[in-house]
Amino acid sequence: MQKSGSNETVAARSAESGPVTVRELAYGDLPEVISIENRSFGGPWSPGMFVSEMSKESTLALAAERNGRVLAYLVLSRYDAAWHLMNVAVAPEHRRARLATLLIHKAFAQIGQDAPVTLEVRPSNRAAIALYEEFGFRSYGHRKAYYPDNGEDALIMWRGNPATAGVPPGAAEA
Repeated sequence: MQKSGSNETVAARSAESGPVTVRELAYGDLPEVISIENRSFGGPWSPGMFVSEMSKESTLALAAERNGRVLAYLVLSRYDAAWHLMNVAVAPEHRRARLATLLIHKAFAQIGQDAPVTLEVRPSNRAAIALYEEFGFRSYGHRKAYYPDNGEDALIMWRGNPATAGVPPGAAEA
């Protein structure tokens, strides 16, 4: 997959003033990304996990920034015939400003609106589930004890038909 490399300024705004720019996530962003990650998740990704995903040609990694500061990021990786929304997070002080929505829109515009996409989400994360449903994701099953920090199951969600990505019927439980 070709990475765009171009910056795009958009009108998303929060309490801070100025436009939000969506651009490719860079390795130099990792200190800010790790800070957001650690404040957002009970089982955060390590720096090595980000480097591993970002180094793949089949990964689309985006940052939303304002005034040179990363406010949110997204990691979307292609596996065979489907995309996997691996990670999306917004700095706690910038939540509810539709930054995750902006990043997902930009990512889907780059991969194509009809591309099948899957993700896992905590069933207790109602705000994230509602956001994903806005993009057409639907529940497809559960992964038992998926989250290592507390053993919570993961809700598997798909946008598009999982069968077009080679997922056999009845494979919803893993």
